[in-house]
Amino acid sequence: MAVKRHGLVRRRRALGFTQESLAEALGVERSTVRRWESGESATIPFLRPRLARLLRVNAEELDELLAVAPEMRPSHTERVGYALRHPSGADLIVAAELRSNMDDLTDRYDAVPSATLLAHAAQQLNQVAFLADEAPAGRVQRELRALQADAATLMGQLVWDASQRRDHETARAYYAQSLEVARHLRDRATEGHALLRTCYVALYGANDHRQGLELALQAAQTTRKTSHALTGLALLHAAEAHAFLGEHSACERALLEAEKHLERSDGADAGHELFTPTHFGRLAGSCYLSLGDYGKAQRFLEETASQMQGRRKSRAIVLGNLALTAIRQGDLDAALVVFNDAVDELQGTRGGGGMNIVFRAARELRPWRSENAVQEAQDRLLALMEAA
Repeated sequence: MAVKRHGLVRRRRALGFTQESLAEALGVERSTVRRWESGESATIPFLRPRLARLLRVNAEELDELLAVAPEMRPSHTERVGYALRHPSGADLIVAAELRSNMDDLTDRYDAVPSATLLAHAAQQLNQVAFLADEAPAGRVQRELRALQADAATLMGQLVWDASQRRDHETARAYYAQSLEVARHLRDRATEGHALLRTCYVALYGANDHRQGLELALQAAQTTRKTSHALTGLALLHAAEAHAFLGEHSACERALLEAEKHLERSDGADAGHELFTPTHFGRLAGSCYLSLGDYGKAQRFLEETASQMQGRRKSRAIVLGNLALTAIRQGDLDAALVVFNDAVDELQGTRGGGGMNIVFRAARELRPWRSENAVQEAQDRLLALMEAA
């Protein structure tokens, strides 16, 4: 039987932390948190007080969370399998098992190619939707519906990323499913998250920046009284939409308002697990890049890239933008360093956002294509595409 620190896992999830966001808050790599939770290694002594503060426990309670013991319960497959054969008997334990399964998929999103997660995520969504349809009305059905909305949003995210941000129609269909369920449940946080994901398709896929702005502001309005984290994230993307539209003052106002909301987010926030400490720098850097303020963009992006541990898809986006910043300032040497770093991050993940930005940087490197180092960098990117 597997041995894990189940208390630590449950406490982290109860406070809305993913392995990545807890690792970032502690200044360690995601793999470190994973090893703690699996029982492969002990926690680092000098980090224990900070870990206790983040988990909102005292030293004694932290010791209990870190106790390593086998979890005496039926396997996920047995429990869920029985519920699928007898759906009217689904209970809160089954819902919790399915939620844990989806959390595991979400934890893996930023470290592996989305295509490798699609089949499992689709199966998860189908199972949850079936059980939600068949479960008796009440708390269990509501929990399953809430999970269905989140699973549909995750499927839209995976499909869009796996298609290199080209399959807008399928992604929007999954987000629409999530919106429908969230509105039925009157769940403003889940509704806002689905709206925000739909905004991403408009902003970064269809390049309809005005529609993206409208969706971002709609998401912010939807979550304003529910989640500072989601409201702040929505305003960050509204700021980027303003930047794409060349609206400098409106962009900076949105950044300022976003920062205020994000500072007020805590572990009890409904959208806390969606926000990481590097979000603001990543989006602010992108905004200033679009506005042509390359000095500010570089400062934000360099600091953010240095703080990102384990979030390979997101880091590839930051490095791609940093390469564009260096190219537009005419600094070829710096551009090639971060360009190659971005390709390294893409090797194992092939994230759609990073791919698109790094290809844009490759196009802007064409004036230097006679340089051997430039040709080698572009060849690495083409080899990566051929391997995909």
